[in-house]
Amino acid sequence: MNNIGRNPLRLQTVGAWMAFLVGMAILFGEPVARAQSAADLEGLFQSFLEEECRIHPAFASAMGNHNHDHELDDLTPEARANDVERYRDWLKRISASIDLNALPRSSQIDAEIWMHALRYRIWQATETDDFANDPRVYLTYASDSVFGLLTQSTLPKHRNVENAARRISLIPTVVAAAKQSIKNPPKILTEIAIQRTQGAIDFYEEGIFVLADESRQLSLLKDPCEQAVSSLKEFKQYLENDVLPRSSGSWRLGKKKFYDKLELELDSGLTGDEVIAEARSEADRVEQEMYYVAKQLWHELFPDRVVPPDDPQGRRDTIRTVLNQLGKSHGKPEELVEDAKKTVAKIQTMIREKNILTLPNPDQCDIIEMPEFQRGFSAAYLNPAPPLDANAKSLYAISPPPSDWPESRQKAFLEEYNTYMLQILTIHEAYPGHYVQLDYSNRSPSLIRKVFASGVFAEGWAVYTEQMMLDQGYGHGDLALRLHQLKFYLRAVLNAILDHSMHCEDMSDQEAMTLLMERGYQTEGEAYGKVQRAKQSSCQLSTYFVGRTAFYRLRQSVQRARGDTFELGPFHEQVLNCGTLPVKYLPELVR
Repeated sequence: MNNIGRNPLRLQTVGAWMAFLVGMAILFGEPVARAQSAADLEGLFQSFLEEECRIHPAFASAMGNHNHDHELDDLTPEARANDVERYRDWLKRISASIDLNALPRSSQIDAEIWMHALRYRIWQATETDDFANDPRVYLTYASDSVFGLLTQSTLPKHRNVENAARRISLIPTVVAAAKQSIKNPPKILTEIAIQRTQGAIDFYEEGIFVLADESRQLSLLKDPCEQAVSSLKEFKQYLENDVLPRSSGSWRLGKKKFYDKLELELDSGLTGDEVIAEARSEADRVEQEMYYVAKQLWHELFPDRVVPPDDPQGRRDTIRTVLNQLGKSHGKPEELVEDAKKTVAKIQTMIREKNILTLPNPDQCDIIEMPEFQRGFSAAYLNPAPPLDANAKSLYAISPPPSDWPESRQKAFLEEYNTYMLQILTIHEAYPGHYVQLDYSNRSPSLIRKVFASGVFAEGWAVYTEQMMLDQGYGHGDLALRLHQLKFYLRAVLNAILDHSMHCEDMSDQEAMTLLMERGYQTEGEAYGKVQRAKQSSCQLSTYFVGRTAFYRLRQSVQRARGDTFELGPFHEQVLNCGTLPVKYLPELVR
């Protein structure tokens, strides 16, 4: 393994010297020959990455660089303004120091990804400015940045506790910066920030000592946590008494800004108009396919009942009635994690037997019960190993319903994530979905693709695998499983429609609920959560459908071109070996 693989942030001597010379030439106006090799680009990017990690310690930790785990970002308005100018300077520096036309195509793609990421960061800072308009962002630094140190760092435990203690002691600076910056955010974002602040308070009062396996009275964490709790309580009061009354901002982006952001976020080569047109067409197709499957299940589940009429309402009644009956097959809250582990074993066996792809070895994915303070937002998540610390664990977290939910809501949650849906969820989040794909990504030779990973690629691959696994025989043709796979995919399609409609067309909450419950067959609680999510984010909900469409079309094109020589496993590995890059590049890289 070369030095880059051991420590991606170590500057190569040639790369660092080249970057220095170019910088001097730019400064003094001297002409300089532009670099032309992949190594030159890599050296320049390593200079940027070292700088970025030094200035943004929370980003460094998330990436797996532990040199700054004891520090936190300067979030003051002055520091953030400096960031924008720094990114603009880096764009100029790349163009001035690298002859992009002379690079091999793979390196050209890397340079394009890097420059696109810088432009997007500038756009975000100048057009949406989350630090002014989204109070939730401060909780990323005040709680998430510490949680990651204690769950995924490969440093010895005592070092992680020491670093966490020092980082926690800096939380008052985060609160001070928030008070300098927050303007008039949307009301819903302030409300969520208040809830998350209370969750952070609970974490530092109790949860962190359990997580770190530390005695409260003897731990280095004790005093910093007490200071953090005091500061966070002050922050919560500030949000409640000062920010909430003036939270008059709109969460809707509007069509112009949404379309601009969509093209930057997705970087897929599609316009906003193309995405929404394809999503609406696909929703009709998937719903029709669900009806065909549900009709075949009807007489098995309801042998003494006549199937509803074959008209739009009757078809939806058929699908909904079948899904409601199948939803009764579910586990107990306390058994969800064990149920998921059993599902994993079945899925892994099938992947090996059918040569879907080569699974990571050793397997470094831990299946855990989601901590209580993280529940209520999603049924599961995959926290991958950081790209610069690939030996760290990945966490596939399963969420039982929160213990404070009423019994009726817990029942609805379990019926939604029933025996069948849990299998689809595990395919998506872990095998061969997010965990496997991101493990391949962490082995990519391109540092740029690892650092600026494409969410469209990651989510698109995960959604693609759901249908692919069943098509290749997982479940042995179980129609109940197929119906839930289609329902899960329809959710991805409707995500894109919801995303567009709420930010561009003034869709009301009731219209959104009707869309998700009537067309998506989601429970009221699931639909309500998705509507709130659409208000709290923009464009991310479109990544699932756009990414899956790209993978599906790529597969059809390559398989048709290769004919009888096509093999699924090598195709999948060829795709994943590209790294987590924008999907628009896949057709030229996978032929």
